[in-house]
Amino acid sequence: MIKEFKEFIMRGNVLDLAVGVVMGAAFTAIVTALVEHIITPVIVAITGNANVSALTIQIGEAKIEYGFFIQAIIDFLLIALILFLVIKGINKLAHKKEEPEPEPEAPTAEQYLAEIRDLLAAQQGVETNHSPNDHER
Repeated sequence: MIKEFKEFIMRGNVLDLAVGVVMGAAFTAIVTALVEHIITPVIVAITGNANVSALTIQIGEAKIEYGFFIQAIIDFLLIALILFLVIKGINKLAHKKEEPEPEPEAPTAEQYLAEIRDLLAAQQGVETNHSPNDHER
């Protein structure tokens, strides 16, 4: 059983997953710091408030703090937007778009007819004085 466990742990997929989780946590810290310490202060400067978690509704004895839910959605959207922009920038740097090679021009009907004429003449043993580019005239 220990041998099987060791084989399981040493599989590439498990190690890749572990590395992905650690890198994801580190990247999350970076994105969270960007949102909390750079983006949010800009929002506060513009709107005067960036926190809606204090919004509540009192129903009898119950206090429904719906502001926390709204704040979680706002935080999620900000983090998702920043993450999207960072990943998009990284992908743009990693995969610079190469210009696709132009497709070769398809032969025209005149080119096909000139080739057929030359082949027929060659089969009949008749020499033609046509240049290969006669069809371009």
